[in-house]
Amino acid sequence: MSRDKKPKRNDKAPKARDSAPKLDKFKFKALDQSGKTITGVEVASSTGAAHVALLARGLQPLEVGARQSVLKFEITKKRVPRQDVMNFTRQLAVFMRAGIPIMEALEVIVEETQNKMMQTVLKEMVDSLRAGDTFAAAASVHPEAFPNFYVGILESAELTGNLDVVLNQLADYMDRDAKARGKVTAALIYPSVVAAMSVVTVLVLAVFVMPRFEVFFASLHAKLPLVTRLLLTTTSFMGKWWYAEIATVLVVVVGFIAMRRSDGGKARLDKWILKIPVIGDLTETAIIERTCRVLASMLRAGVDLPRSMTVTAESANNAVYRKALEGVREAMMQGQGLAEPIALTNLFPAAARQMFRVGEETGTLDQQLEVAAAYYNRELETKLERATALFEPAIIIFMGVVVGFVAVALISAMYGIYNQVKVG
Repeated sequence: MSRDKKPKRNDKAPKARDSAPKLDKFKFKALDQSGKTITGVEVASSTGAAHVALLARGLQPLEVGARQSVLKFEITKKRVPRQDVMNFTRQLAVFMRAGIPIMEALEVIVEETQNKMMQTVLKEMVDSLRAGDTFAAAASVHPEAFPNFYVGILESAELTGNLDVVLNQLADYMDRDAKARGKVTAALIYPSVVAAMSVVTVLVLAVFVMPRFEVFFASLHAKLPLVTRLLLTTTSFMGKWWYAEIATVLVVVVGFIAMRRSDGGKARLDKWILKIPVIGDLTETAIIERTCRVLASMLRAGVDLPRSMTVTAESANNAVYRKALEGVREAMMQGQGLAEPIALTNLFPAAARQMFRVGEETGTLDQQLEVAAAYYNRELETKLERATALFEPAIIIFMGVVVGFVAVALISAMYGIYNQVKVG
């Protein structure tokens, strides 16, 4: 064997320059030290690293996410069911109370989790923890599973060292929130089914039934009553221009989605919703209940009031209330307290304003807010029952009017034709 043969070069050896982590740009929304909301772009190797970098700069991250191009625009965002997040929170609290390290607890929960999306989130959180991120930072990069108030409470819990207690509080809050949402959904199921059946009935009459009568009446060459001619003209228009009607519905749906996506459009829609009779009152009560419950949960977990107010404003899910609560936070940062700016918004009823005032003066704001949340939860249930009781008769009356109009039109036509034939 020749000794002059050179050893082969190992092309697969890693290069030193490849070992450097790849940096990406991440959009963020955060609170500065004065309590103002700022936005910008942070360059980091991961969302968790970006979260930690913002904390190092003295900022309180609210949202951190990768920048997306227009091609990645999503009409609907996938989210982990709240029930799965609540179960995870409850399980983790049990493990933490038993003294099991959080990494081992997460690995066990990952194996037991049935929801694929939640399982993926937890696996990425394990990787983030191994990379040195905090638990709150690892959760903050998954808004599809953990909302802002959840992350804010976790950050406070990690600072105070009572993570197991706070996790139990979070699970309790999510349980109450899920029950409240379930009551709203259950109350709306029956009226929605009745309304859908009403629309289907009208469409069947217009598209299938009335055209046959129109052909029958035309073959008799009889003069029809006015009410019958109106009915046939309406159904004929609906049958002839069906594509225009479908196009109109699509335009309305797309326009609604576009308005919800834009800040100005969402603000206008939210303002209109609050002015709709019955629905606006229900929406206001639901927002006040959620505001009191989120703020109470964050304060009880030890989160500072400015941070709690910011997260509560974002949790309101209504542009009018969000803007008002952001103004309350700014007034509070200027030393005006909390109860007085809340009263000046004119968005909270007298009972809620009084509870804010008593809680602020006695130092029991979290307890007063819990009482307020329970009170407005009962109010929401009562108003839902009343709204359902009003909606069901309205739908039935509408159906009666439609069917009665059709019956009168057809009977009038048949009676008129009979008289014309009899006279002839």
